[in-house]
Amino acid sequence: MDSYRLAVILCRVPFVRLAFAYFAGAFALGFVLGTVRTLWLAPRVGELGAVLAELPVMLGFSAWWASRLLLRHPLPGRADALAMGALAFGLLLAAELALALLLGRSTGAWLSALTTPAGALGLAGQAGFALLPALLWRPTAPA
Repeated sequence: MDSYRLAVILCRVPFVRLAFAYFAGAFALGFVLGTVRTLWLAPRVGELGAVLAELPVMLGFSAWWASRLLLRHPLPGRADALAMGALAFGLLLAAELALALLLGRSTGAWLSALTTPAGALGLAGQAGFALLPALLWRPTAPA
C-alpha cells in the first residue's frame, strides 16, 4: 500500500481528522502566545513566570476547542477521544521540534530545554492538552 492510500484511509478515521483540527487550533494560538511569551513576557518576569502566565490560557482554549470539536463531531468512545489527544500531542511535539530546527536550534538543545523548570511545566501542560479530549468526552444519545 502506498503512502497516499494510507493517508486517505487514515483521514477517514474520525479521531484522526479531529486530532489534526485539535492540533491546528492549539498550535496556532500557541505560536502567537509563544511569540509574546518569548519576546515580551519572559524578559520581564523570567521564563518560568512567562510559562505560568501562558499555560492557563492555552489549557483553557484547548478545553474549549476540544469540547467544541467533540460536540460537533462526536466520537464513539473515550478511547477514540484519547487517541485524538495522543495524536494531537504527537503532532504538537513534531511541529515544535520542526520550528526549533527552522530557528537554528539542534534537536539536543530542544530536548534539553524540556528539562528546565519552564520546559517541564510546558511539557506537563502539553500532556494535559493530550488528555483533555478523553476527559471531556461524553457519550452521545442514541438516535
